[in-house]
Amino acid sequence: MKIYFANALFTVAEQNFNAELAQKIRSIDPKIDLYLPQENQSINDKNLYADSKMIALGDTENLTKSDLVVAILDGVITDPGVAAEIGVAYANKIPIVALYSDSRQLGGANQQKVEALNEIAENQFFYVNLYVIGLIKLNGTVVRNEADLLQEIKQKI
Repeated sequence: MKIYFANALFTVAEQNFNAELAQKIRSIDPKIDLYLPQENQSINDKNLYADSKMIALGDTENLTKSDLVVAILDGVITDPGVAAEIGVAYANKIPIVALYSDSRQLGGANQQKVEALNEIAENQFFYVNLYVIGLIKLNGTVVRNEADLLQEIKQKI
């Protein structure tokens, strides 16, 4: 099974998270062929030169050959590249499993948090673009933790 891993990859924290989660995914089954863009040095070694077309073609070629996309939605906003990759996956009917682990999504039953939504700038929750979420849900699922993500991948093998 070919899996495309979509997440931001520009900070040490992002790269370390990606590498750690990629290893967990790869350990599920030796038949998993996971494409982690940060490992594609020809377009993602920032000491080298790759223009926008080289990056788009390199990643899209791997994305469209995939059987599954794993997309990480965490961050201040979903990374724009991840959002684009979700759109490409949806357009190509490639299933998507997305991880949204932001702790601010918790407490939906807490009445104080719900009532605070009526106060200006007092949103206790966190917003994710609903168009992006809709594309995922039309062709996949969103999970809230790594254990659920790994379980979803296992079920798709």
